[in-house]
Amino acid sequence: MWHKKDAMARTRSHRPPAPLDRAQLEELALRYVGKYATTSAKLTAYLSRKVRERGWNGLEEPDCGALAKRLCELGYIDDAAYALAKSRLFTSRGYGRRRLEQDLRFSGIGEHDRAAALERADQAALEAALRFAERRRIGPYSSVKPDRREREKAIGSMVRAGHPFGLARAIASLEPGAEINREQLSEQSRLTP
Repeated sequence: MWHKKDAMARTRSHRPPAPLDRAQLEELALRYVGKYATTSAKLTAYLSRKVRERGWNGLEEPDCGALAKRLCELGYIDDAAYALAKSRLFTSRGYGRRRLEQDLRFSGIGEHDRAAALERADQAALEAALRFAERRRIGPYSSVKPDRREREKAIGSMVRAGHPFGLARAIASLEPGAEINREQLSEQSRLTP
């Protein structure tokens, strides 16, 4: 008898889902913004994908962008707050401005909404770079003095993490266990290209 039950389950799972209508689309949008921190661009992409997957049962074409915009106006989505939260997260993990900017651009955050987040990343650039160096045991956080090749690899990893080359080189050039002079390091990183 188990085979009949299994066969019934397979036929149910192959049945295509019912097409969406306006109310269901709004319900999907509200459920999504209630569950995830998101941007208007990500919500629009999600809703468009759901319409493509399930089909549309309305008279007029769905306007996913307008629905996302309405949720922004109601305060369910705030692209600037999302960008600022990402900035805090990235700097706390030791990533630099360039890496943050790539992520915000990928998330569909407009230039106006990412301005405060990028400014915050600039202010925390030195601390983020030192945090990254500590996590990766680079420069003053290393246990042994690296050879030239290892130092260049360390600089490369810092640059890929979004830090400026001058700052990465200044940190990687510090001796293991050296005292960190933040003012001198900041000044040195500005002077070196």
